[in-house]
Parts: sequence; C-alpha cells; structure tokens
Amino acid sequence: MMNKTRTLKQILTAGEFVIAPGVFDMFSALIADQLDFKALYMTGYGISGSYLGVADAGLVTYTDMVGRAATIAGGIRKPLIADADTGFGGLINLRRTVRGYEAAGVQAIQFEDQQSPKKCGHTQGRQVIAMAEMVQKIEVAVEARRSDDTLIIARTDARTGLGLDEAIKRGKAYAEAGADIIFVESPESAEEFRRIGSEVDSWLLANMVPTGLSPEIEADQLREWGFNIAIYPALGMGVATAALAAGYQFLQSKRSTIGLDVPSYSMNQLHQLTGFPEVWAFEQRHAKDQG
Repeated sequence: MMNKTRTLKQILTAGEFVIAPGVFDMFSALIADQLDFKALYMTGYGISGSYLGVADAGLVTYTDMVGRAATIAGGIRKPLIADADTGFGGLINLRRTVRGYEAAGVQAIQFEDQQSPKKCGHTQGRQVIAMAEMVQKIEVAVEARRSDDTLIIARTDARTGLGLDEAIKRGKAYAEAGADIIFVESPESAEEFRRIGSEVDSWLLANMVPTGLSPEIEADQLREWGFNIAIYPALGMGVATAALAAGYQFLQSKRSTIGLDVPSYSMNQLHQLTGFPEVWAFEQRHAKDQG
C-alpha cells in the first residue's frame, strides 16, 4: 500500500471540507489522485457498471467490491471512502466487510439501511430495514474496526419512502449509535439539505448527483449548512462513458479517428499515468545484467 498524505479523520478533525470525486477503476483513480482533492470515493454504481456491466441493484458481491477497493486504495495516496452497500449480509457478514475493507486500505466505510437486495439511492422503490436493526449494525461495525482512524459512514435511504422527518430521526439515532459520518440519501430540495445540516449533530456527507433525485448544492453552501463531505459519484463515469460513446461513434461513422474532436489523452500521457517512466528507469538500471 502506498503511503497516504493525511488520514480522512485528521482532515475532518481539522475542520477541512472534503470534495471527493467518484472513482470506479484505476484510470479514474490515478487521474483524480493527481489533483487537489483531499479524498476519493469508490462508487458502488461505478464498480457494478465498469467491472460487471450490471445495474447497482445488489448484484455485486463482497468479493467483487473488496477486491476493487484494495486495488484502488493500494494505488493512490489520497484517503479512500468506499461504498459497502448493506454490508453484504447479516451482522457477521458486516463484521467481515468492515475488517476486509479496513485491511484493503479503505479509510471510511459506507453502508446503508436498505433492505437487501439494495438499489441505487437515486432510484425509486427502495425499502428500508427497521431503525433498530440498523442501529445494531452500526454497533457491530464500530466494534469490528481495528483502528480508530477507520470511519463508519451510516447512510439512510428513508427519505424517498418515509419522508424527511424519518430520515433525520434515523440520522440522529445512527450518530448516537456510534457512526462517525451520517449520510442522508437523496434529499429533494436545498431546504432539505439545510434542515439536515442544522438538525443532525455529526460529521455529514452530501451526495451530489445533479441528474438524480437531489439538486446540486455548491460546496461552500453545504459547508455553511454544516456538511463536511460532498461526494460526486457519477461525475467520472458520466463523462467517461460520454467520451467513449462519442469516440466509438465517430470511428463507426468515419471509419477513422482523423478529425475526432473529443478530449483524449495522448499515448505519452497514458504512459505517464500508468507508470512507464518507472519501468523504463528500471530497465536502464538493470540493462547491464542483460549484457
């Protein structure tokens, strides 16, 4: 595992606001890691789509997700926040998930109070478990972690089906149960974000999905309202898939890439991103061994 700059806990304790772009593979992770972000967010939707080509509907397994988390966390220097769906089973499974994600290098582990199989938080028809059941899951997660630097993110999906009052009630209960960060999924207006920020006493995470169920709020406004983290899970996969579609359609139509007007890395940029300079330096150092 590569040495991290600062832990996410240190960053939040210092009062710094965290903007975390969504990453879903090593290209996205390596590019985001080079920029001035304090943390990165491994999106479950992005892993479902990029790794398996399936909907974010509880179809990825613990093994799928922890393997991707280990690869991403091991290749970046920024703290990694990672989606863990509902914990991939019952209480004993959740304990395994927390310990596995922690061993993989994840610094903040997010799981939600949806019934299994879960669905993307910006779709309709989500059902939640009883609040007391989620409280027990949080207690198990807190007990399972081996480092105090590992943060537990408790997400509630109650807003869409049960209303904002219930979602805020759950957020407060989850914080009292020991969750470090509270994530109320899919508020439906700026006023709802403001209420969450003023009523839930905890580090707070906001999910910015402009074409989903929530409006996009500027980071400075979120911070003023009491939020500490804003994740942008769909940004990377949205622009990447659009560029891929445009490029492939151009090739299909023109039977060449001559004249293609889509932002693209050159081969030299790809070489730099994937570490070829280090490979070439290694080969030079050991060229004498081949003589």
